[in-house]
Amino acid sequence: MDKPVLELIRDRYDALTRTERRLADALLENYPVAGLTSMTRLAESAGVSTPSVLRMAQKLGFSGFPDLQASLRAELEATISNPIAKHDSWAEHAPNTHILNRFADAVMQNMRETLGALDPEDFDAVRTRLADRRRNILIAGGRITHALAQYMFTHMQVIRENVTLLPPNANTWPHFVLNIREGDVLVAFDIRRYENDTLKLAEMARSKGASIILFTDRWGSPVSRFAEIRFNVQIEAPSAWDSSVVTMFIVEALIAAIETDIWGVTSQRMKQLEGLFNETRLFRKARD
Repeated sequence: MDKPVLELIRDRYDALTRTERRLADALLENYPVAGLTSMTRLAESAGVSTPSVLRMAQKLGFSGFPDLQASLRAELEATISNPIAKHDSWAEHAPNTHILNRFADAVMQNMRETLGALDPEDFDAVRTRLADRRRNILIAGGRITHALAQYMFTHMQVIRENVTLLPPNANTWPHFVLNIREGDVLVAFDIRRYENDTLKLAEMARSKGASIILFTDRWGSPVSRFAEIRFNVQIEAPSAWDSSVVTMFIVEALIAAIETDIWGVTSQRMKQLEGLFNETRLFRKARD
């Protein structure tokens, strides 16, 4: 299967029977661990019969429950693989071409697959929320993705007011959650290996009525259970590290869309900022 089981369930959820949806909900509630138990135990936890488990697996495109479990195990292995294991896997199958070409091919394939699955209505819904100046915006990243969060924040704080970047130290996050109001927005970045601090942050923010926007990978961070809208991005590359190129593309596209939507406000803020730069002489002009 090319798609993770999580995506298959979401794609075909409407076609499931009421009983099968109850089973799907049980899987999604504790994904992927719930699907790695026995078929009998999964059926009991969802309050359905074992034949229902088999039927749902087949509706998702699997030959049976063992086939579905094999897919889940492969996903789990992929999401927890460390950088050394990732590098060895790529090196074993690397084509005999220059790294520039191999990396470019991987990134372009990631771009095609991500855009093919991305719903423009989701994109527009996010731009609308982030452009709504009545909403406060918080942006959070993890160990690696904090750089993406920082980049988005740097632009968003120029575009509009009331944008906050959460610091890398998660111990301070409850202080920021304290001030969240109903309708505020938390933009979270969480790529494999998923971080428990980000999950807890999303849970706390959601409990206060915040709208959660999630940037994650194709397998889907556990934060997905709290996210109103998520961008599942293809991140694999011939490297020990995951690629951030496509995630950055979506972030920059959002920045361009939002500044266009509220250009009257943004242009005034940019003029004021340039004035401040001139006062502090932060940047040298060409004539200097």
